[in-house]
Amino acid sequence: MHTRRLGQGLEVSAVGLGAMGMSQGYGPNPGDRDAMIAVLRGAVERGVTFVDTAEVYGPYVNEELVGEALAPLRDEVVIATKFGWDIADGRMRGTDSRPEQIRRVADASLRRLGVETIDLFYQHRVDPQVPVEDVAGTVGELVAAGKVRHFGLSEAGAATIRRAHAVHPVTAVQSEYSLWTRDPEPEVLPACAELGIGFVPFSPLGKGFLTGTVDAGTAFADGDIRGTIPRFTAENRAANAALVERVRSLAAARSATPGQVALAWLLAQQPWIVPIPGTRRIERVEENAGAAALALSADDVAGLDALARTVGVRGDRYNPAGMAMVGL
Repeated sequence: MHTRRLGQGLEVSAVGLGAMGMSQGYGPNPGDRDAMIAVLRGAVERGVTFVDTAEVYGPYVNEELVGEALAPLRDEVVIATKFGWDIADGRMRGTDSRPEQIRRVADASLRRLGVETIDLFYQHRVDPQVPVEDVAGTVGELVAAGKVRHFGLSEAGAATIRRAHAVHPVTAVQSEYSLWTRDPEPEVLPACAELGIGFVPFSPLGKGFLTGTVDAGTAFADGDIRGTIPRFTAENRAANAALVERVRSLAAARSATPGQVALAWLLAQQPWIVPIPGTRRIERVEENAGAAALALSADDVAGLDALARTVGVRGDRYNPAGMAMVGL
């Protein structure tokens, strides 16, 4: 797989791997830890060298899983993790990006990951109670101390990105972005282009919807976050099926899968965009990695660009509480 460069010189595989689902979020968690370790190591063997985790996934256990799996391959991978939550008794109680909390999380994440330096340290959500300048300054101190290499922001608005970048260079912004979630396009992507910041789309396959494996009849298991998301009500899934059918049609014409087309569309947007699809299965890792070799024509890209306008997408991507925490 070819590589891409995120802002401030961080070189990663063109397609990364989001590890969250290996510990939470999509129904019953895998009981076979060794199987998840095998997927993580198998991903690296297949050229995927950018792995995304966070302290809150689990919480904590996902960082431990990633750390154990990648320990023998440490020199081959870039590991991103995140701070920014107040976690107590295994539950998030709100945001917390106070400088002392950032320092505590950094030290704890280093221990759980078993590394000397965190490659990319994101603020997971903007904290309305802490100026982002203080956040950027604190991460800058961690960079100077050798505990962190690069600073990132997740789900931040353009103004916040600019304020943070003025204090300490932002290497990457991570937000949801896909054929059916186009929110970053009006302001965030132009800001990244202007400032030389990389962009990392999470849920690039629409939490599975864009793969064509989810439809109005799909029943979500207990603990599957999609059961709480308005866009995934049965009515909205039925309404959004037309979008997937268009992707499926193009995929058939290109001898590819719908998921590969969705990822290839993202890769075609900018050379500094690196999607991080998540999976628990090595065959999906291979499929997703194959998107890096799928060349879409200019007409293909333009047609996909127009999908959200011509077909439309029904339903918010988070519940009201979640929507209130993005784009700050």
